[in-house]
Amino acid sequence: MARGPHNSPVSYRIGIINVTGYAGMEAARLLWRHPGARIVAATGRSLAGQRLADAFPHLAPYGDFPITDEIDESVDVVFSSLPTAASAEACAPFVRAGVKVVDIAADFRLREPGAFERWMGGGHPHPAPDLLAEAVYGLPELNRDRIRGARLVANPGCYPAASILALAPAIAAGLVTGQVIVDAKSGISGAGRGSGGGFGYSEVNEDVAAYKIANHNHQPEIQQELGALRKGAAPGVTFVPHLVPMTRGIHATCYAPLARALSQAEVLDCYREFYRSAPFTRVSDTPPHTKHTLGTNMCIVHPSIDERNGMLVAIGVLDNLGKGAAAQAIENMNLMLGLDQMAGLDLPAVYP
Repeated sequence: MARGPHNSPVSYRIGIINVTGYAGMEAARLLWRHPGARIVAATGRSLAGQRLADAFPHLAPYGDFPITDEIDESVDVVFSSLPTAASAEACAPFVRAGVKVVDIAADFRLREPGAFERWMGGGHPHPAPDLLAEAVYGLPELNRDRIRGARLVANPGCYPAASILALAPAIAAGLVTGQVIVDAKSGISGAGRGSGGGFGYSEVNEDVAAYKIANHNHQPEIQQELGALRKGAAPGVTFVPHLVPMTRGIHATCYAPLARALSQAEVLDCYREFYRSAPFTRVSDTPPHTKHTLGTNMCIVHPSIDERNGMLVAIGVLDNLGKGAAAQAIENMNLMLGLDQMAGLDLPAVYP
C-alpha cells in the first residue's frame, strides 16, 4: 500500500506525467498532505533520474522520491500536465487500460474533433478522437455527478474556469442575452515553464499586453460550456487575454447585455443560489482580488449590474495553478474516487 505523509496509510496511488511543469509540481505540493491519496510515480524526462527534492527544493519533504521517464508503478489515477496533443497520446493508454485520468492539458476539452484540429492541433487531427465523447469537462460546479462516474476528465483551462464561473448563473437563469465579452488577465506562470522567450523578468515587468486577440484557443472552450447551460444557440464570445506582471492569478471581467431589468440584490441572490452547494466558488459582495485565491482551489465571483447601460458585469478570480490547474485536478480526482470533494484542498489563501 502507498504511504502518505508521516507514513500514514492511504487508499489510492497517484501518478503524475510531467511533474517538472508548473501544474505538475503544484499537484505534488498539494498532494503531500492529501489524506486519501499519495504520489507513487512522477515523470519528467528532462530531469529523469534526479530526486524530486533536489530538482525542486520546495518539495524537500519528498526526500528520495525519484523522477522517472515513465510511470512504472501500478496507479489508480494519472494526472497529465504535458503540452497539448502530447498529453492525449500519453493519456490514452491509461484510459484504455481502465486507469482514471485527469488531463490538465487542453486535449479533451473540446467535444468536436474538428474543433481540436482548428484551435488546438495546428491543423493536425486529434490523437485519440474515440475518447472525446466520454471525456467529462472537469468543472464540478456544473458537472459534479458526471465527474463522479468518469474515467477521463478534461480539466478546465484557467481563463475558462474563471470566465465560465463568473457567467454561468446568469446564462443558466436567462438573465443575459446577446454577445458575451471577456476581458481577462493572467500571471506569467500561466505560460508554463517551457514557454520559451518573451517571458523574462525584464520583458514582462512594468508591462501589460493583450495577445491572441479573438483567436485564443480558450474562446471555443468558454463558448461550448456556456452554451450547454441554456437552450438554443451558444452565446457569441469575444475573449481578449492579457499578460500582467504577477506570478500567479487570473482576473476575468465579463460583460453581457441584460435580458430584462434586474437589481443588484436579485443578481446576488441568483448567484448565491446557483453556487449554494459549491464549496470552491464563493460569491462576494465586493470586487475580489487575485491574491484572495493565491495557493487555493477557490474561485471568487462578483456580479454587478450596470443599470444605466443594461449590462451585467461579472468578475471571476482564481489562482491559475490552483482552481485553474492542479488544485482543480485534485478536486476532480476526489470526486472520481468517491472521496470528500474538499479532501486536501481546504486551505486559506497565501496573503499578502
